[in-house]
Amino acid sequence: MQLRENTESPCGLRYMLDRLELQSGYARRWLLDMPMMRTGEEIARAYATLRLFSDFIARVDAPVLQTLQFRLQGLKDIRTTLRNLENQAVLDDIELFEVKHLAMLAADVAERVQTCGLDRAVAIPDVNEVIAILDPDGLKMASFYVYDSYCQELRDLRSQMRQHPERQEKLLSECAEIEEGVRRDLSKRLHPFAKALAEAQTALAQMDVNFAKALQINQLGLCFPQIARDGITRYEAMFHPQVKETLEGRKQHFQPVSIAFGKRPTLVTGANMGGKTVVLKALALCQYLFQYGFGIPAAQADIALKDEIHFCIGDEQSIEKGLSSFAAEMQHIDAVIKASRKQVQLLALIDEPARTTNPTEGTALVSALVKVLRGDNVSLVMTTHYDIGLTDARCLRVKGFENGAMNYELVEVQDGEVPHEALHIAESLGIDAEWISEAREILIRENPPQLINNKQ
Repeated sequence: MQLRENTESPCGLRYMLDRLELQSGYARRWLLDMPMMRTGEEIARAYATLRLFSDFIARVDAPVLQTLQFRLQGLKDIRTTLRNLENQAVLDDIELFEVKHLAMLAADVAERVQTCGLDRAVAIPDVNEVIAILDPDGLKMASFYVYDSYCQELRDLRSQMRQHPERQEKLLSECAEIEEGVRRDLSKRLHPFAKALAEAQTALAQMDVNFAKALQINQLGLCFPQIARDGITRYEAMFHPQVKETLEGRKQHFQPVSIAFGKRPTLVTGANMGGKTVVLKALALCQYLFQYGFGIPAAQADIALKDEIHFCIGDEQSIEKGLSSFAAEMQHIDAVIKASRKQVQLLALIDEPARTTNPTEGTALVSALVKVLRGDNVSLVMTTHYDIGLTDARCLRVKGFENGAMNYELVEVQDGEVPHEALHIAESLGIDAEWISEAREILIRENPPQLINNKQ
């Protein structure tokens, strides 16, 4: 699955992409076309390369990096031209200029990265022979013209045109015929370099992307992950960059969360405003970032590889399909169940399923879903506000309301019972006191006082 197919995920992947300091439009298109990595070997290679770029940025002076980035701004998407060259078409002047420009850019950047020791990170093919073909006079100018140097006959005709303007029309026609022959010859000579030029274009895009990723690691305080070989994903002090930025803009603090999950289903319970949805968003974001080779928003991360990532969140009502919230949600979860039966390695992140139905049926649906998604190939993390009976799931709870404020730390509990903190939270928000008082009286009348105290 290409990165572009996941950019609109509600986990916040678009936020991370928008904050990459990419220098060229082609590098962005190359990144969006990148397939999700699914083997440990390719992920290890990707992060080894990214670490080289990160180390480079840490040790070089800012002007060195800025010069390289400035040069990468000249990278253009000439894939159509390179395909024409590969197919042995005769290139026109614009296409020949594009080839020359790419070759000169690749040669310049290759020389610079070799000087500063970054050449082992990304290999840029040697295309100096292409430059020699397209720059016969050695002018090193990023422009193309059918130079006189290509053909003595052409040189003579152009000289005659200057000396005999009355014959210009006839001579111009003869020149055009010879120039086309030169283009045909140049295209033929360049054809063997089509693959090297394509590889050079890709290598420059890789450099642009890796510089941007490495800078983002420094700017957002991201970490390099480890590959979890035991199937258990672990995060220490995980955070969601977009939510963190929003809170800091309000002079508020984002509380990082530590969590581990894997072969057993994991239930996350807690009152509304307990940060459960943000935890799921961060987990989905981290998994995507990992399998596309980005830095991870956490102090430390060990992440298990997955073949598929399913993130079910929020109001999934589809007006176009005529579906209610409940119907759309059920179809999405049904797709998760079907995927789990394909025996692929699956990450399923489900936010408060069956929230829009009555509590009795909702509790039954959620309890059954935990049992259905219990396979060894499924890593399930599910939030819920229903009181779930005893299961073999691991149960975590948002610590909750403490000393007049919410504590978003996750603590392990023995069952999936949800703490009853709605009245406390409502009071902290300054909600109408009469409403809260009436609700508390009803709660006391309908529940034993010791039960209320225990739950709160």
